[in-house]
Amino acid sequence: MSKSEEFWDKASKNYDKTEERFEYIHKKARGNTQKHLKESHVVLDYGCGTGTASCEFASQVKEIRGIDISSEMIRIAQQKAITNKSENVNFEKADIFESKFQKESFDVILAFNMLHTVPDPRNITQRINELLKPDGLFISATPCLGQEMSFLVSLQIQLVRILCKFGVIPIPIRRVKSTDIDDLLAKGEFETIESEEIFKGASSYFVAARKSHKT
Repeated sequence: MSKSEEFWDKASKNYDKTEERFEYIHKKARGNTQKHLKESHVVLDYGCGTGTASCEFASQVKEIRGIDISSEMIRIAQQKAITNKSENVNFEKADIFESKFQKESFDVILAFNMLHTVPDPRNITQRINELLKPDGLFISATPCLGQEMSFLVSLQIQLVRILCKFGVIPIPIRRVKSTDIDDLLAKGEFETIESEEIFKGASSYFVAARKSHKT
């Protein structure tokens, strides 16, 4: 087991509780997402965590596959699917680069609250582009730790950065801005169709982007 997997396994125990303070942001992002979903869509929820978003969207789409590197996150997500009777949702421990995910096989790929934590964001967006069908949608919401935040959140981020520096938190936590996400998507050959900066105690950037046609 990698250090990242071990970290997220431990974090899963209190993950939903710790995210409650940002529920306004999460709810707003999920509401924005719902406007882009169709009953015919096959969706990949990349970095699905405890499965809250997947279970909420299940009734609006044909199928959702939720993946996460944490087996404990997946265990909690699977229980949520049972509780919510979300029969068209499948959760599994997996990485997006695994060969079982075929090119142009998804109508929509979601990535909520995780682009600021992956080792190589550009590599991720290229892979997402590869997995999306022509005109497929990439929908993300990313904490922008390089922008406005409350004093309390600022203190917490400073603590997190110290813990990252000493290896206590074994994942990168970037202080990105919304412009960084715009640039990332443009280089990943996506065309933004909707974006919104959401703030309540902390800043988050919601984006819905369409896979561009290659010329």
